[in-house]
Amino acid sequence: MTSPFVDAFAEYGPGAQAVLPGSGQAWLDQARRAQLDAFVHDGLPGPRNEAWKYTALRALAQRAFQSGDGGALTREVDPEILQLRGVDGPRLVFVHGVFRPDLSHLDKLADGLSLQPLSQALVNDAEPLRFLLTRGWDRPADAFARLNAALAGDGMVLRVAEGMRIDAPVHLVHVGTPTENDLAWHARNLVELGEAASLHLVEHHVGTAAHRNLSTQMGDIVLRANAELEWTVLQEAGEGAVLMRREGLRLEAGAKARLHALELGGGTVRHELEAELRGNGARLDTRGVFVPCARQHLETRLDIRHMAKNTSSDALWRGVADQRGRGVFHGAITVAEGADGADAALSNKNLLLSPHAEIDTQPVLEIYADEVMASHGATVGQLDETALFYLRSRGLSVKQARTLLTAAFCRAALTDMDGSSLREDLEARIQARLPGDETAA
Repeated sequence: MTSPFVDAFAEYGPGAQAVLPGSGQAWLDQARRAQLDAFVHDGLPGPRNEAWKYTALRALAQRAFQSGDGGALTREVDPEILQLRGVDGPRLVFVHGVFRPDLSHLDKLADGLSLQPLSQALVNDAEPLRFLLTRGWDRPADAFARLNAALAGDGMVLRVAEGMRIDAPVHLVHVGTPTENDLAWHARNLVELGEAASLHLVEHHVGTAAHRNLSTQMGDIVLRANAELEWTVLQEAGEGAVLMRREGLRLEAGAKARLHALELGGGTVRHELEAELRGNGARLDTRGVFVPCARQHLETRLDIRHMAKNTSSDALWRGVADQRGRGVFHGAITVAEGADGADAALSNKNLLLSPHAEIDTQPVLEIYADEVMASHGATVGQLDETALFYLRSRGLSVKQARTLLTAAFCRAALTDMDGSSLREDLEARIQARLPGDETAA
């Protein structure tokens, strides 16, 4: 079933593909064309699609987006919005999916660190990327993954050599700005850490002002044996923006990854993380906060699969919804057959600060192995009236007491984070997003 959304991409797609970096290589052109055809054939997933049960796309289906931004290289961006405290290493900046060398810092890279835009890699030597870029998406639920595979022409390619420790965080920034017409742009990020390598990746999505543009972003992250990744994501997209993100994370034997994610901005935002613990002893910790307010819709979907022995995962996520905001959290843990000795835990606690706010949470646990330790749980409630009364008895106003309790509730997801400067910056950004008026509705 067609829609203005799908029809626009069917019309712009072939022309947009013809000018993408790497076009003219038969294998890449064929893969892009196949994914666009699949997207046009199946369209957007409807409400009966279980994976999209809580995120309605009816309004989006009626909008037509223009592909690409010919003015991205000259759009004005205040460098101040790119700054994060404690993050002063290499930086890649993309504006509407287009690499901006004037805003990036790629000089003096540490030994063992390879960092470049995907557009350059596709022109200089695309063959090493062939396996990833020819991957197909078979389900109608994968509509935005198909769109990204068909039209993404830039992004980040990051590799860390075996045994190398990169001390300075690598900063990846995606910027959205207001435009005259509604634009759609797409980015693909590829990250690989060699055996026993380590890296801190800071991913920042920021909007310069309110806008209604669409962005799809895909990431493939591979951690070889005993590699370690610290991964921080700050999502502050512009008010009204539509942002669809999806990452695949693969951990080999002894590899460790730790994610801290803040979902604060945007209009309709969905983040999917599919993690596979493929090697014995691999470990994944995820911590996150999502704060929808006004009429924001923020969805996070975790799919963590234990596929080897003695693997472990720990997920702790907090949600706070105010006004007419809606949050959605789906946390699935699967312990596959043969993954004996797995240790998995998932906790999602949520606060509703308005009678009009809504949070839907779905913890899912499937176990097909022996000698497994696993727990999962989710709660949705309101602030503790006893705690509020106590704080008011100590001289705080209702507004101050509510803000203090809500901030402490969110900070629980950052307590194990390394680097005091960055942590303080993130805590301050959460604080700025929290409601300051107890009567807001």
